[in-house]
Amino acid sequence: MKRILLIEDEPLIQKSLKRLLEKKGAEVVVESRGKDAIQLILTQNFDRIICDLMLQDISGFDVIEDSKARFNVQEISNLFIIITAYSSPHVIEKATQYGCLLIKKPFENIDEVLNVFLSKGSSHDPT
Repeated sequence: MKRILLIEDEPLIQKSLKRLLEKKGAEVVVESRGKDAIQLILTQNFDRIICDLMLQDISGFDVIEDSKARFNVQEISNLFIIITAYSSPHVIEKATQYGCLLIKKPFENIDEVLNVFLSKGSSHDPT
């Protein structure tokens, strides 16, 4: 069973993704605040970390930076998927620097996105 950390501060998106991922057999831990998520990342094991870029307290990129205390760049690129409604060239470039897959919200094909969330590594690109 995949263990997923979902960092999303929009309640409807958080609840919907959690429910859909659990229906596919994943164990999903949810967190709304980036700083609280960092503590989970540093102390618990996850197969995948899905992180919204714009959180209420810090950015998804801040979460990734703080995760470097535990993970190297290759591990980060395999663990993290960034989800965002703000996919400017700067955001895309920064995600590329981390080696993270960036998925734009709203999702065009939810089944495809769920399969990417549940896949191993960051080799799939649903956008």
